[in-house]
Amino acid sequence: QVQLVESGGGLVQAGGSLRLSCAASGRTFATYALGWFRQAPGKERELVAAINFNGRNTVYEDSVKGRFTISRDNAKNTVFLQMNSLRLEDTAVYYCAARGVAVATTPTEYNTWGQGTQVTVSS
Repeated sequence: QVQLVESGGGLVQAGGSLRLSCAASGRTFATYALGWFRQAPGKERELVAAINFNGRNTVYEDSVKGRFTISRDNAKNTVFLQMNSLRLEDTAVYYCAARGVAVATTPTEYNTWGQGTQVTVSS
């Protein structure tokens, strides 16, 4: 089973950018769909973006469309989330998750999770 480790979070001013990375162990990375989720204090975990096993299908939460881009490098067992034009409301813990080959939009459909990385957007 794949194991996931996120990195790249931090403190950024509104309007700035961050790039999150999620490195995976295991030889079957290319067979997994991957998702980035986030959870703010007092709120439910929500999908930010997801990508299927070969990178040809992506989905985005409406508020991040045009600002965030999910991508993957199967040769490096890594999935990325490029976040531009960050807003205060993007502040959350961001999690990487894996499941079978097709994308899914709810947390319960993912069976492997990373530990999360904090993203804080300041004014």
